[in-house]
Amino acid sequence: MLPLTNSPPPESTAKIKKPKIAPGDFIRRKNSFSSLTSLLSHAYLSQPRSWILLLLLFIQILLLLTLRSVPFHFHGFHRRLPASPNPAAAVSEPVVITTSRSDSAAAAVVAVDENRCGNGYVYVYDLPSSLNTELIENCEKLNPWSSRCDALANDGFGQQAAGVSGVVPEDLVPAWFWTDQFVSEIVFHNRMMKHKCRTTEPSNATAFYIPFYAGLAVGRFLWQNFSAKDRDRHCEAMLSWVQSQPQFQRSNGWDHFITMGRITWDFRRSSDQDWGSSCIYLPGMRNITRLLIERNPWDYFDVGVPYPTGFHPRSDADVIRWQQFVRERNRPTRFSFAGATRRSFKNDFRGILLRHCRDEPDACRVVDCAGSRCGNGTSAILETFLDSEFCLQPRGDSFTRRSIFDCMIAGAIPVVFWRRTAYYQYEWFLPGDPKSYSVFIHRDDVKNGTSIRKVLDGYSREEVRKMREKVIEYIPKLVYARNSDGLETIKDAFDVAIDGVLRRFEEQREWGYKW
Repeated sequence: MLPLTNSPPPESTAKIKKPKIAPGDFIRRKNSFSSLTSLLSHAYLSQPRSWILLLLLFIQILLLLTLRSVPFHFHGFHRRLPASPNPAAAVSEPVVITTSRSDSAAAAVVAVDENRCGNGYVYVYDLPSSLNTELIENCEKLNPWSSRCDALANDGFGQQAAGVSGVVPEDLVPAWFWTDQFVSEIVFHNRMMKHKCRTTEPSNATAFYIPFYAGLAVGRFLWQNFSAKDRDRHCEAMLSWVQSQPQFQRSNGWDHFITMGRITWDFRRSSDQDWGSSCIYLPGMRNITRLLIERNPWDYFDVGVPYPTGFHPRSDADVIRWQQFVRERNRPTRFSFAGATRRSFKNDFRGILLRHCRDEPDACRVVDCAGSRCGNGTSAILETFLDSEFCLQPRGDSFTRRSIFDCMIAGAIPVVFWRRTAYYQYEWFLPGDPKSYSVFIHRDDVKNGTSIRKVLDGYSREEVRKMREKVIEYIPKLVYARNSDGLETIKDAFDVAIDGVLRRFEEQREWGYKW
């Protein structure tokens, strides 16, 4: 655009006499027509170059007025793009914006679409089937004593729990299964394949999921006379394959994650004579985020996720219906304990709790799980927890146990004796304040004579109600939905875990947190 000025062109030597402006002319010159009229009266407009400038000015004004009438919509172009440079490559359905919406409504939909996967997209590796699906196909060989096929049926949820009929609302019976505690890697794999933020293009991904069934692979080799090499074979094969991928080579595993369906100690063998595999200690595993039902609290890459339980809601309505049921449940038992003694443990604490309960028959209810009395196929534990205000949760064979989740899903308040049983394990899934949903009694106090009943009786009815309400509030985060694409609006344990992983990777990128 040429500069517009009231002075003559630089090469002109003509001297222009400046016109005198009367006081009232100032306001009139605000009007564009008056200004134009006064300009036409200037003597210098008789020069050809001045007419050229005037013509250019007229054309520019005409173009400006024309463009302002054209309905261009540039709003939203300045928005930050989603993490994937090509969102169309994602498996999930795109959000459609219709032209019938108002500008503000359309902008709101755009914002929702961009925030669907605000922390990025996940690429699921297509591993050799020998590292996942073939293990399920050979379910007869996964256990040296019995078949695992029933336990792994129905996408890992196990057989339908027909035995809960009459214990839970009849409309919720189809949402209950006899689910094994070691199937999270199957559940996560199936859900990840349908996840809204899954992408089929590695170049679009900010996270990479390794669908290796580490727990199933090592499970058959944990007993009898198998060698350390047998227990490490599948994990070594997985790492060899993953380390050959360009995505892993680029990040050295920092943006990779895996579900390992057993406790972390089953994968931390230090010497060939010890228990388990050495998978976590193998080269290549160091920077991979690991989702486990029990974590090592001092390992940044271990993330604790809830044990699978028997309740797998099919919809938001199932969750809300169950929360209402456990909230309104009459609970005649003050506290309960379900478990069996460990004879191999010196001064076994479970034995102390069993004796403690039996000394308080009017306040405590016991489910003795010696032998196989608490195996899948019985509703005894569920009934007991539904009838109880509190449930005693000592450590299991390791620091955690599935029972704490069975207890909370039933709406009972857990009483823990080791902080590592829950507080240092499941930060993404439990309330930040342990006192808001649980009671802690140090095990040594119980051994030295502290009465569990007196401690629990010290809580008022209102305090108990508030704790139970907090437990019920968090039930959705403790269960795994039945449908492979999850629930409608409520986030379950899988959703919370994946959101946490993606958020962690985003923070690592922002903070440069690597070593």
